[in-house]
Amino acid sequence: MNNKSSKNVMIDASRIITEALVQSGSDVFIGYPITPSNLFYSYSKERFPEFLAGPDEISVLQWMCGYSAAGKIPVTATAFPGLALMTETLNMAYMMELPMVLVITQRLGPSTGSATTGAQGDLKFLDGIISGGFPMPIFSPSNFNDAWTLSNKAVKTAIEFRTPVIILTSKELVMTQRSFNINSLEPLEQIDRTPKVFEPPYKPYKASEDKVPTFYPLGNNEYQTRFNASTHDNDGLIRKGTPESLANTWRLREKLEERINEYSFFELDTDDGADDLIVTWGVSADASRDAINLLRKKGKKVSLLIVKTILPISQNIYNIIDSYKTVTFAEENMTGLYKEMIFGKRKNSKVKVATKFGSMLTPSEIEEIVN
Repeated sequence: MNNKSSKNVMIDASRIITEALVQSGSDVFIGYPITPSNLFYSYSKERFPEFLAGPDEISVLQWMCGYSAAGKIPVTATAFPGLALMTETLNMAYMMELPMVLVITQRLGPSTGSATTGAQGDLKFLDGIISGGFPMPIFSPSNFNDAWTLSNKAVKTAIEFRTPVIILTSKELVMTQRSFNINSLEPLEQIDRTPKVFEPPYKPYKASEDKVPTFYPLGNNEYQTRFNASTHDNDGLIRKGTPESLANTWRLREKLEERINEYSFFELDTDDGADDLIVTWGVSADASRDAINLLRKKGKKVSLLIVKTILPISQNIYNIIDSYKTVTFAEENMTGLYKEMIFGKRKNSKVKVATKFGSMLTPSEIEEIVN
């Protein structure tokens, strides 16, 4: 893809994300088909250098751990029912510090819910998906351009921080085709996987100042390596409560939270003098953009914040929200799940929610709440 000339095609974000992941260096897709992520399954079979059809979601994540330990960057795509089955192994991958990317397409729940109806209902589950409250990077594209760039950032983050990363999408974004100029997307460079320099001797979980251990895959010809999902020391040996092993566990949080600004992305459309702010993410962003235009045409001064790195939450996000007198959260769920992550469940006089359950939020519904 290049930007030399305009080339409009009918396309969906499933294809854009798939292409971006491949160009970024992901080299194996392992999947079990599930609506509304099934387009990833079919597109990935065409584009990835290697494709495996798993017998179930548990096996998919287990296989991904094996491929990641062997030096590959594996990808899968699923929805909540599949993610629920993957959760135990996802925690294992997190503790072993295995780079991988999971694309989660949200659909209406609970349980199997409505497989062909979109939603933004998985956020609180993802916030606590790693036992102990450890953070995991979660990117949420709001449009096709985000789908392209954030997929690249997801691979880069997975490699640089040695961690699983989630791309959080929704049914409407990944299944709805629309006319789009694909030549507007800049070609992506493959993320460098060269092991970083370390101070000898090599220990598979000894971290440098950036708190990320140097990664050498199983079967390499230079160093003995070890992966461990239990509490372990720098050598990767099981140690229950030694200072070194506990420090290694603390480090899993610190390596992400202390450097969050390196992978914290958002879009801020500021209206000078505005007291009101709309905060949104993912598929609700388009309606919020339209609502901003409607409000401004009527003389209402209002700013817009589109959050693209959902977790961990950067201090920059808190600072922006705190700088406005009134904040309206626009989300496609019952209560405003991102709002609850920021403010909790308590009512707050400065906070409003424009929510929709079972169908997409409209610009006029957001406009009504802001006014």
